[in-house]
Amino acid sequence: MPLVTTKAMFEKSMKEHYAIGAFNVNNMEIIQGIIDAAKEEKSPVILQASSGAIKYARVNYLMKMVEAAVEEAPEIQVALHLDHGPDFETCKMCIDAGFTSVMIDGSKYDFEENIAITKQVVDYAHAHGVVVEAELGKLAGIEDDVNVAQEDAMYTDPEQAKEFVERTGCDSLAIAIGTSHGAYKFKGEAKLRFDILAKIKELIPNTPIVLHGASTVIPELVQMCNQYGADIPGAKGVPDEMLHEASKNGVSKINVDTDLRLAMTAQIRKVFAEDPSTFDPRKYLQPAREEIKKTVGHKIKEVFGSSNRV
Repeated sequence: MPLVTTKAMFEKSMKEHYAIGAFNVNNMEIIQGIIDAAKEEKSPVILQASSGAIKYARVNYLMKMVEAAVEEAPEIQVALHLDHGPDFETCKMCIDAGFTSVMIDGSKYDFEENIAITKQVVDYAHAHGVVVEAELGKLAGIEDDVNVAQEDAMYTDPEQAKEFVERTGCDSLAIAIGTSHGAYKFKGEAKLRFDILAKIKELIPNTPIVLHGASTVIPELVQMCNQYGADIPGAKGVPDEMLHEASKNGVSKINVDTDLRLAMTAQIRKVFAEDPSTFDPRKYLQPAREEIKKTVGHKIKEVFGSSNRV
């Protein structure tokens, strides 16, 4: 099965009340771990690359690795998505390269400017059979090129969300209901505004809703990283229970990046700490790949509910 858009994936997820995991990729081992888990769980999956990942891995390498993954997993649906496209040019480059979905992040602009840039991307993408995710509201935190201070974060306004979707024609909408980018999402207890989610779904029931900044920041992985020499105290994410509730109540796509970074780093640190003589990359990248597979499998099965949905 070739790469697909998220359109059919999201229609099914909205009808059957589950979410699809969108996992950030940077290299071969991460892609393999995600695909291996999705195959095992018989789940649709979204591979997504940020502009930072594209700068690092280069778009042609990413495309070829994803193509190899799709060839290895013809039984599942796989979409390739641009995460946090900063401008029209980046979105256009990814569309031209073969991505099946792009996100234009105009949330840093005011409402009218966000509409204008989103509409520009939508017009080009739709003409090429590609779907578009947009964002309304600002998430706090830092991830790749996205950096929003806590005091500048704001919840998505449901009435604005309706107007935004109607005027731009975007295919899905990332909303801000309390999630946050990075490993340090909350100083106190996590709190998601499910009342805002419910109101948005009431006003735009046919628009798939996306949660960014939704890694759990898995405590066991943070502990393993720190046990083997890392310095990431106090890292805290969105609990699995909240994400599971979101997936049952109208969220179609949940983004995961930090948890994959933690999984990979934890295993690599463990190998180096236990055997300092190791210098064969396969010796530390293989357990890293397995930890990513385990992490993704857990998300698919226990949190998002997308197992056996192909």
